[in-house]
Amino acid sequence: MTRKDRRLSDVVAHAFEDDCVTLAVDALLPVRVLRTATKSSKKYQQITASIREVGLVEPPVVARDPANPGTFLLLDGHVRIEVLKDLGIEQVECLVSTDDEAFTYNKRISRLSPVQEHKMIRRAIERGVPEEKIAKALDINPQSVRRKVRMLNGICDETVAILK
Repeated sequence: MTRKDRRLSDVVAHAFEDDCVTLAVDALLPVRVLRTATKSSKKYQQITASIREVGLVEPPVVARDPANPGTFLLLDGHVRIEVLKDLGIEQVECLVSTDDEAFTYNKRISRLSPVQEHKMIRRAIERGVPEEKIAKALDINPQSVRRKVRMLNGICDETVAILK
């Protein structure tokens, strides 16, 4: 990494903390309320089937509550959290945002970066989930899953850290 690159990386604010955290599902404080019709929607059923089939692929996004240390605000993933509750799952791995603005996550940015998607798919495969099952749950071609798994092959750790 050159001196100029180091200066630029010092200026760039990270959107997420480097590590995910495992939290109690019931301890997350939602920033919005789900509509009563949500649980009967097709989307809710798809998310439930996906979580049952391969587990949680896209982690919920939380932010630390500065007024209450140890408390986390649920910024994105309200439906996923509700599904986990219905399935009796008590713990969830979450991405920790460095910004507590839910509007940004719900309306203005991509749901999951390619690097995070790569990481989640690799984690599922490491846990024994077959590529075909992941493809079915994500509604993509199995060849796309294999391509996403290989996405960072040959890229140095420093570059991957910047892409995160």
